[in-house]
Amino acid sequence: MITHNALIALEDGSLYPGTGFGAEGATVGEVVFSTSMTGYQETLTDPSYHRQIIVSTVTQVGNVGVNADDPESARVWAAGFAVRALSPLVSNWRATATLSDYLREQGVIGISEVETRALVRHLRTRGALRGVIAHGEAAHNPDALISMARAWSGMDGLDLVKEVTCAAPYHWEEAVDRAWYPMQRSTRNANDRPPHIIAYDFGIKRNILRLLTDRGCRVTVVPATTSASEVLAYQPDGVFLSNGPGDPAAVTYAIDAIGTLAGNVPMFGICLGHQLIGLALGGQTHKLLFGHRGTNQPVIDPQNGAVTITTHNHGFAVTAGTLPDDVTISRVNLNDECIEGLKCDRLGLFSVQYHPEAAPGPHDALDLFDEFMALVAKRTAEKQR
Repeated sequence: MITHNALIALEDGSLYPGTGFGAEGATVGEVVFSTSMTGYQETLTDPSYHRQIIVSTVTQVGNVGVNADDPESARVWAAGFAVRALSPLVSNWRATATLSDYLREQGVIGISEVETRALVRHLRTRGALRGVIAHGEAAHNPDALISMARAWSGMDGLDLVKEVTCAAPYHWEEAVDRAWYPMQRSTRNANDRPPHIIAYDFGIKRNILRLLTDRGCRVTVVPATTSASEVLAYQPDGVFLSNGPGDPAAVTYAIDAIGTLAGNVPMFGICLGHQLIGLALGGQTHKLLFGHRGTNQPVIDPQNGAVTITTHNHGFAVTAGTLPDDVTISRVNLNDECIEGLKCDRLGLFSVQYHPEAAPGPHDALDLFDEFMALVAKRTAEKQR
């Protein structure tokens, strides 16, 4: 017999009961859904999910447990995790703990036995909603939880980057694990000076840094509030703009820095970094109805018709028709035709809305890191002439 000791309460008054796991209490956040079939540990530790309650569309979650190698940051950033069924068994040689124990240790609430199909259909119709996930005593007062959801500001105008960024600059040296990336990607001659890449941490994932290091880069990670003058003082060969949470229009300090850096140093942005590039170039962003989250999102290159299956997590997008004429739309989403990539040859920069580093997800877009390396090498050669 199922005992309902947990609840998701939405701002519109909808209630979705279930069985709690992980930590107890009540947490507010934006309720969203992810279509990923694997990689829940990487998803939960992706800082882009900060203040979001994730609903998994997969039937059963937790069967591979968790391990010490897969986290994409130092902690779980998701506000909560909702699943249809939590696996009672863990069967994986890499597992060191159960999902429930992991969330309990991290102070994050989970809920299972939820009618996730009904909840996801509701979110697809109404859009991502403010909500509360509760487990334990707090779940017995649904009216209070609905009021709590309604009292939260939501994502519009919310700068969450300052809550996830690093406190001080640091150097990253770890490359990828050859068990998962058997091909050596670096083409740099051992006698060449390694290109110095400054990576803005708006909520950066570890696999991004591994892939840059794997391509022979010397990587320095800097806080999101780092000014353009501070970045240029490093004399970088390139600047990487990372993923991150919240409303891109609220991250005004980063927009200003990117506007100054554009044209002075090669840049590559992903996810939030892509949106910030769009804003820095004079464009606008808007909130999507329910966003794109999952590892099976199709995008197309309008120049050659090539389709790539990609990993996504975003609730905002660059608005079509707001960009300068010399900015090319390089990728388009096949599901709703929103902008998925930008390129400006004059300024030596490009960006994509999705996550080419995957983790989790397909490796279809890894070549974008090679494209960045080629851009860095080209600009370096031009300077030496």
